[in-house]
Amino acid sequence: MKTTETNDSFLPENYSAPSGNSNYYKFDKGENRFRILSKPIIGWLDWDNKKPLRFRMDAKPSKPIDSNKAIKHFWAFVVHDTKSNSIKILEITQSSIQGAISALSKDADWGAPFGYDIKVVKSGDGMETEYVVNPVPHKPITQEVKDLLAAKPIDLEKLYDGADPFDTTKTVVAPF
Repeated sequence: MKTTETNDSFLPENYSAPSGNSNYYKFDKGENRFRILSKPIIGWLDWDNKKPLRFRMDAKPSKPIDSNKAIKHFWAFVVHDTKSNSIKILEITQSSIQGAISALSKDADWGAPFGYDIKVVKSGDGMETEYVVNPVPHKPITQEVKDLLAAKPIDLEKLYDGADPFDTTKTVVAPF
């Protein structure tokens, strides 16, 4: 049976494929915007057969499991992903991003990053990847974001045990 409809009418107007529905925030090329909603947990990240292993700051392994991969310092915190309007965990191992956020938090004009969004612009690939971090002017967090956070309990401490931080009844204590 032959149809006369064109490919343009096959899908709804303005259709775009849904993006992945991960609970973890990943930096895409271009602009990435988020609001930090919790204090970070910090430590060391190693890998064992593509499985992340996280250690507290005072428990850094003496050598990596895979000698081809360095142990990295990480920060992990709860964020609001403004693009998907959802609550996620962001883990940062890039020292340039950590340094920029740390500098903002110590700056008297910006302070702790709970009162403003952060934009990270990612460019390049592989070893040529670069990140530029910029704060967005201060703005109170909306009730909608507070409600999203309350509806999605997260226990970041479970990351240290390799457990699911979303499988919990503990809620994030927001600093706002």
